[in-house]
Formats: sequence, structure tokens, C-alpha cells
Amino acid sequence: MNITNIHEAKTRLSQLIERAQAGEEVIIAKAGMPVAKLVRYDEGNAPRQPGFWRGRVRIADDFDELPEEFTAFFEEGD
Repeated sequence: MNITNIHEAKTRLSQLIERAQAGEEVIIAKAGMPVAKLVRYDEGNAPRQPGFWRGRVRIADDFDELPEEFTAFFEEGD
């Protein structure tokens, strides 16, 4: 881990980005106190897994049934 002050980070930003791309974490500090961390960007485009939610989601048996009070509300507009 490398701690760099803001002034130096502005001066050497390209070099710090190259180090982050290489996998190093660069900490940027203001008055000696860490305020930001520069790390490599990872999109995380993992392929989708079919069936991932199988067994985790339950749909109620009456999911498609509209309660009578709602039916009456919609029919009153006629």
C-alpha cells in the first residue's frame, strides 16, 4: 500500500493509475490523513447462471387472483 499526498497525486496521476492497473492500491491523503483509494476497475461481467434463483423464490398460489374489494373498485367507474 502506498500513501500519496494530493499535490503529488495531481502531479503523478498517470503513474498512479498505471500502478492501480497493475493491481496496487494507492491511498491519497490530505494533510497526512487518508481520504481516497485508487484501485483497478473491475467490471465484474460474470456470465449469467440459469436457475440461480431456483428454490429461493416462492410465488403464492393466489398470486393472479384479484381481491373482491379491488374488483369492485375498478368496476365502479363504469
